Amino acid sequence: MFSHVRRSFSARETFELIEQDLREVEREISVESIASVEAITTINQYLQAGGGKRLRPVLLLLCNRLFGPATDCARRLAAVVEMIHTATLVHDDVIDVAKTRRGRPSTNVVWGNHISVLAGDWLYMQAFQVALRERNFHILDLLISLTQMMVEGELLQFERLHRIEITEADYMELIDRKTASLFSACARLGAVAANADETAESRLGEFAWNLGMAFQLVDDILDYTSSEKILGKPSGNDLREGKITLPMIYALESASEEERAAVETVVTDASYEHVPLMRVLQILEQHDAISRAYERAHTFTRKARDILRSFAESPAQRALQTILDLVTEREA
Repeated sequence: MFSHVRRSFSARETFELIEQDLREVEREISVESIASVEAITTINQYLQAGGGKRLRPVLLLLCNRLFGPATDCARRLAAVVEMIHTATLVHDDVIDVAKTRRGRPSTNVVWGNHISVLAGDWLYMQAFQVALRERNFHILDLLISLTQMMVEGELLQFERLHRIEITEADYMELIDRKTASLFSACARLGAVAANADETAESRLGEFAWNLGMAFQLVDDILDYTSSEKILGKPSGNDLREGKITLPMIYALESASEEERAAVETVVTDASYEHVPLMRVLQILEQHDAISRAYERAHTFTRKARDILRSFAESPAQRALQTILDLVTEREA
């Protein structure tokens, strides 16, 4: 064991470490996305062509490489988690009535809600079909528990839409279920695919859970601070959709009646027609909400970094350190 972490990799070095593995993951997704119904295949190809960071497969593969070369099982499971993630995005866009995803029209805009929901269902089931071939009950247990957590998170979010009385505890519960649980499952699956022991699997799950919490916090901050060109969706979109995230929760804790009324107007109107986004940003700045939310994100990255130090130094460990740094410092 090492009590320190050596210099982290650059983003390029991290990618190069698993570049070939990711190519195989993409091929696996492409092959497994072909359905007997042409519409589903077309939607799946549209989704895959939309790109994305592939952060979840990267996390799974790097955790797998902590114990040696990447395994075939890890590459297949990396495809599985990306397919599950993509299915959740399709369903999210339908529920949120989203117009864009990664800078392009969302599937519900192109194909409509009914077909999009069914395509998301198909992708979920196909992911489980691939996982089932591993003939490993522990893998299935992790994936089933994960899916239930994510569905519960979606239901909780739907129940809390358009309400400004959301607490920090409410918010943390939501991102635990919607984001951090998937990150944790990815890390654990990487360990399982390497036949790692239960202790290592559990530690990696905790590491990735903290990473996932930080990732979602930063994502929600960037919704206010980044541009539409970088985000691939309109700035301030969360509030427009009625989602009260941590920066706004912090601002509302000490907001005046006028400020609360302004925020509520945006939520009620589902637009910035009467209260411009600039006014909302002024409210966030007035109450130091963005910097407070960043500090909260940093508490999770610090915990994740501490856990990572318990693993022996290796290229994969240094790459995971880079992932931690990128999550906190990213602009999109």
